[in-house]
Amino acid sequence: MTHWESVIGLEVHVQLQTQSKIFSGASTHYGPDPNTQACAVDIALPGILPVMNRTAVQMAATFGLATGATINHRSVFARKNYFYPDLPKGYQISQYEIPIVSGGKINIGEGDTLKQIRITRAHLEEDAGKSLHDGLGEMSGIDLNRAGTPLLEVVSEPDMRSPAEAIAYLRKIHSLVRYLKILMATCRRAHSAATPTSPSELKVIQNSVYGLN
Repeated sequence: MTHWESVIGLEVHVQLQTQSKIFSGASTHYGPDPNTQACAVDIALPGILPVMNRTAVQMAATFGLATGATINHRSVFARKNYFYPDLPKGYQISQYEIPIVSGGKINIGEGDTLKQIRITRAHLEEDAGKSLHDGLGEMSGIDLNRAGTPLLEVVSEPDMRSPAEAIAYLRKIHSLVRYLKILMATCRRAHSAATPTSPSELKVIQNSVYGLN
C-alpha cells in the first residue's frame, strides 16, 4: 500500500502596525467611514508617485533579524497586475525577485518534538481595498480605506507534514509579531498550499484560508 502524507507550506500576511500607509501619508486607523482614508496615491491618480514608509521597512527588517534571516541591502518592488473591483490601480505593488528578507526559520515544538520550519522569504506589499455587500441590495460597494495598508508576507517552505504542525507554526508567527510589536491586529488571512504526496507523485493543491485568529 502506498504511503501518503501531507506537505504544507504557508503564506501569512501580517498587517504592520504603522500610523500611515506603505506608500502614502494616509492614516491606517481602523473604523472610520468608508473612503475617508484613501488619498490620491492609494487610488493611483495620474502624476502621483509613491513614497516609501520607513517604519514599514524597519519592521520587516526586525522580523528578519528575529528569525535569523538575511536582510537584503538592495530590495526591489514590482507591479503585480490583476483586475478586481477593490484594486483601483489595476496592480498591486509587491516584491518577488529581491525581497527585503530572505531565508530564516521558525522553530515549533519542544524537546524531542522540536522542528525547524524554513522561511523562504518575507516581503513587503500593499493591501487592496474591501468590497461591501451588506445593506446595498443588489449592488456592491467599495471601501478603499484599507488600500495601501502595509503588509509583510511571510512565505514558508513546504516543511509541515500535518495540520497540527501548521497550527503550531501559525501560532508561533502570531506570537512573534506580537512580541516584536509590529502587528496591527490579528493575522487576518493566509494562503496555504497543501498536497497529499507519495514517493512517486507530487501534486500541488492551493487553498485560501481567511480569518485566522
